Amino acid sequence: MTVRAVAVPFDQLDPHAVYAVAQLRQQVFVVEQECPYPDLDGRDVEDATRHVLLLDDSSLLGYARVLDDGDVWRIGRVLLDVPARGRGLADVVMTTALSVCRGRDVVLDAQSPLARWYAGFGFTPDGPEFLEDGIPHTPMRRPAGL
Repeated sequence: MTVRAVAVPFDQLDPHAVYAVAQLRQQVFVVEQECPYPDLDGRDVEDATRHVLLLDDSSLLGYARVLDDGDVWRIGRVLLDVPARGRGLADVVMTTALSVCRGRDVVLDAQSPLARWYAGFGFTPDGPEFLEDGIPHTPMRRPAGL
């Protein structure tokens, strides 16, 4: 088993990768977390968006999305497939996502139970906790240059 992470723009994803990403995002966020939401928000196809794929040979184990929000980078849609959890692989996803975030602060909306994990990457709370789809979230920021 060879696990690796890559960060690529949408136009470098083949149709099978796009399908696997959509399927995994749906499985984790819509089915597992019971949050029906408009996942296909138009941001996946933006030129500056990077899709972080955690792959085991050719299987998708994890994912994150990096968006260019102008003055900041935004990381979101961070997830692991159930069999990949508990093995430290989420660290690989985050490290890869952060590797493409240069020269600007990085922001994200952490599911609040995971805020301490994100703090391990240099993120600190950056606003009050809020509910999104019934799940508590904490806005967090990581200063440029960390």
